[in-house]
Amino acid sequence: MADLDDIRDGKEYGLGVSQKTEGYFLKGSGNLDWGMKDRLSRIFNPTTGKTVMLAFDHGFLMGPTSGVERIDLSIVPLIEHADCLMCTRGVLRSLIPTTSRKPVCLRADAGTTILTEMNDNVVLDPVDAVRLNASAIAVMVAIGDPNMEARTVANLYNAVDDGLEFGLPVMGVTAVGKDMARDARYFGMAARVCAENGANIVKTYYTEGFEKVVACCPVPIVIAGGKKLPELEALELAYNAIQSGASGVDMGRNVFQSESPAAMIQAVGAVVHKGMKPQDAFQLFNELKNR
Repeated sequence: MADLDDIRDGKEYGLGVSQKTEGYFLKGSGNLDWGMKDRLSRIFNPTTGKTVMLAFDHGFLMGPTSGVERIDLSIVPLIEHADCLMCTRGVLRSLIPTTSRKPVCLRADAGTTILTEMNDNVVLDPVDAVRLNASAIAVMVAIGDPNMEARTVANLYNAVDDGLEFGLPVMGVTAVGKDMARDARYFGMAARVCAENGANIVKTYYTEGFEKVVACCPVPIVIAGGKKLPELEALELAYNAIQSGASGVDMGRNVFQSESPAAMIQAVGAVVHKGMKPQDAFQLFNELKNR
């Protein structure tokens, strides 16, 4: 057993040396089954190895928060510009056109809202994810929360078992533990725990020293957009994360709460897939906004 007083900071991250993945374009995915690889190649662009996920699953925690009051009016027009959609099964069935032909990362855990103790969740039946033709399922993990850590890690572990049975990749979503600093050490630990328990993708937050978080996580990392930022700052966030080795972004509020959501998601896509610098992407945003 590891002793708490003998947890030493890592030193050998091999920064600048890419992790080798034989026979497949995506980090840590070379030994997966064909179905897993097929689904991951829908989410991540095989040419760039990156993805722009459009997250609009906020309602399962927050209800009709700003920007997602009417999914049909605010989100559906953005679908064409996203690589992947992250949403709940209720919204998927009721509002997302079946002709959109975009892969779905299905929010697969639920049970609490922001009005109660969060993360006391259960995971949906994987058969329903298959029924919905999901390309991946997402499960929240609360590393550092003394009340919810064990339950949420178990949720992830069980979801991975189900994913292996049905060929469904699993994304571990790191919720910030109340008693942990929001720094590279915490996010590095949370991301690694998700990967160690079988997650095929990890969603976490960008922070200073993020290259270490990416280096010690053996599977692709996508960053959460978090709270709404000014457009240039959100583009800088995406750029810094990609330059630090992230495999994409999973943005919600920084897109659908933007003054021009369609322009913003296209500018984010230019940063992620083309390596466009933030100022240039912000100029693109303004050009698209004014058309």
